Amino acid sequence: MPRDSRAAAAAPFLVIVGLLCQEAGAAVAVMVFPQVGPVGMVALRLVFSALVLLALARRSLRGAARGRWRIVLGYGLALAAMNVLFYLAIARIPLGIAVTIEVLGPLTLSVVASRSLRGLLWAAIAAAGVLLLGGTAHDLDLVGVAYAAGAATLWAVYILMARAAGAAMPGLTGIALAMSVGAVVTLPAAFATVGVALLDPRILALGLAVAVLSSAIPYGIEITALRHLRAETFGILMALAPALAALTGLVLLGQALTASVAAGIVLVTVAGVGAVRTAPSPARVETPDDAPMPPPPA
Repeated sequence: MPRDSRAAAAAPFLVIVGLLCQEAGAAVAVMVFPQVGPVGMVALRLVFSALVLLALARRSLRGAARGRWRIVLGYGLALAAMNVLFYLAIARIPLGIAVTIEVLGPLTLSVVASRSLRGLLWAAIAAAGVLLLGGTAHDLDLVGVAYAAGAATLWAVYILMARAAGAAMPGLTGIALAMSVGAVVTLPAAFATVGVALLDPRILALGLAVAVLSSAIPYGIEITALRHLRAETFGILMALAPALAALTGLVLLGQALTASVAAGIVLVTVAGVGAVRTAPSPARVETPDDAPMPPPPA
């Protein structure tokens, strides 16, 4: 089999590996919350991710943000707020449920963009899934649900800002600068919350692990896989995030789900796949900036 054919065949599996790494990073973050809290973990993740991305994008950074600081600041603030709300959510509710609620943000964006009856069908299926999740509301922390809903809204904003940054700046420049803004914004809040405990070598090592699992590996895999995947295929694979998050939560955190919650996650996943299949998209993703990056989940 030619090398390009092998790479194309492996690309879907790479995307799934990236998603699993992302959810594993979130699970590790949950384990460290008792020491540094959600805000502290977000700060560490963004700092280490920013350092890696700045190193990779160093050649294109000079003058890149000139005249574009509104885009950079908006992108960075959306990124930071999305991550903080998501981590606050997974501190209170199961990982699979949090991710399922969060993906409603980009799903809604996709349905609105489709402007079709089929888009309304996927929205109805997603709503049915949310109702199934809501059927267990008495067992869920409603504050955690609200955090996840906020993260969903900010993920939609993040996607729009990512598109604007991708159009205005080359390659990794936009996300590198956004990560830097996010790190600068969250670090003071993290130190105010947990103080110098944030600098404990063990905590720093775990923060680096979360950054590698949740950001570096998934993003590197995306860059590789997107060279060989159609935009539609990539979007469908990304729609599997709720199911993979539920599996990760079960295996790593012991978060068992009821049958109704599992059914709700399946419905939202199906709606996500359907919305991707019916949304207008280019035949192939040309750059990583053309597709929404995963959440903290990222």
